[in-house]
Amino acid sequence: MATTDAATRLPRALKPFADGQYRLLIVALTFSLFSGGCWLVASVWQVVQLGGSPVDLSLVAVGASVGLVLAVLFGGVAADRIPQRRILLACESLRGLAFATAAVLALTGTIEVWHLAVIAFVLGVADGFFYPAYSAWLPAIIPADQLLAANGIEGVLRPAVMNAAGPAVASGLIAIFAPGLAFLVIAVLQVGAAISLYLMRTTAVRRDLDGEGGGERRHLLVETFLDLRSGFSYMVKTRWLFATLMFSILLILVIMGPIEVLLPFAVKDQTGGGAGAFALALAAFGVGGAIGSLTVASLKLPRRYLTLMILGWGVGCAPLAVIGYTSQLWVMVIALLITGFLFSGASVVWGTLLQRRVPPSMLGRVSSLDFFVSLAFMPISMAIAGPIGEAIGIAPAFLFAGLVPVGLALATLLIARLGPDELAHPLDDLPPDADGGDEAVTGAGAAAGFDAPSDEEAGRERRAGG
Repeated sequence: MATTDAATRLPRALKPFADGQYRLLIVALTFSLFSGGCWLVASVWQVVQLGGSPVDLSLVAVGASVGLVLAVLFGGVAADRIPQRRILLACESLRGLAFATAAVLALTGTIEVWHLAVIAFVLGVADGFFYPAYSAWLPAIIPADQLLAANGIEGVLRPAVMNAAGPAVASGLIAIFAPGLAFLVIAVLQVGAAISLYLMRTTAVRRDLDGEGGGERRHLLVETFLDLRSGFSYMVKTRWLFATLMFSILLILVIMGPIEVLLPFAVKDQTGGGAGAFALALAAFGVGGAIGSLTVASLKLPRRYLTLMILGWGVGCAPLAVIGYTSQLWVMVIALLITGFLFSGASVVWGTLLQRRVPPSMLGRVSSLDFFVSLAFMPISMAIAGPIGEAIGIAPAFLFAGLVPVGLALATLLIARLGPDELAHPLDDLPPDADGGDEAVTGAGAAAGFDAPSDEEAGRERRAGG
């Protein structure tokens, strides 16, 4: 009752903080995001100090994206079968070990670009298990009517801590000593993330595994295959989900390479800036994202949530077009600020949309499919960004990255016709408790906005929420 009373007194955007378990989760997430932000700058400048080129930086970026793409589907299956707290604890421990390895190699002067690529791959694997588990666990910790606020809080933390605070501290540590010091600091910070998760309670997965298949025990590989198949089937048969993910996969192909690989060199070559200037550019994206996330979290879900979400992502990329054509750091900062605002605001809606319209027993797999399908082209984007930047120049590459997403967004809305779907399934009318029985999916839940599984899946997903 005390927690409920506290939540009532808090502003809409802060209500999740009334729950002690959520506060511990956010502490762990903050440590993790801060470490990731430091890694973004420290790894880039370690490559630069080694005399690396955009192609070398592409190699490191590809390592992370390949690890994520290879692991994320299995991470989704694990999130629907293993208590999510255990998965998150294992991921943070693995990340700490990876950062410690980078610190030892850098401080002893033996680090090479391929070392960074391998470490980035390990970090990508950890992320592939982390994100589906986090997405599936959050609705089990807080009420459904607080999910938009919780996603908004994450949306504030991710850009503010990962894109602003982390890079700023890393650039300071690099200026004091070298990237190796930043690697050492973030390895220590991972201990804080692990302790916070250790102090939390383990919650059971929201899925009746014993009730599936009539109690029949199958080989783990068979179970994994069946889980992946049901997840893919749900994605393909759910129009709003399939259309959004197809848009995302093309969006990532167009923009991820220029942002991750070419932006450091645009800052360095066009403005003459160093690690501090690059950190400022990332901070601008982070500050814009934090403002956008907080704005969305403070409001009710928009009635046209699919339309505004896709336009936010597409139009949000347009400012990237100016980055390659300016020698002024402040222009880059403003462009990235606007992009961060629109991109993160749309992402808050997307996270809440998944948690409200996807049955809880499938949320881990669908979240992993979100990452997998959206990022399937990320390694390709990373790999080709460096060579394309060297071949045609940074300016045309950023022009392409800024303008094409706008056309993709408009085409998605025109072809998929998502307007009737969002009007028929208003998210703000969903019941606050999303953990129901069969009736919640096939009857009342469908009317409230959940997409019922196919006939084949209905027998397997007996406790899907509604």
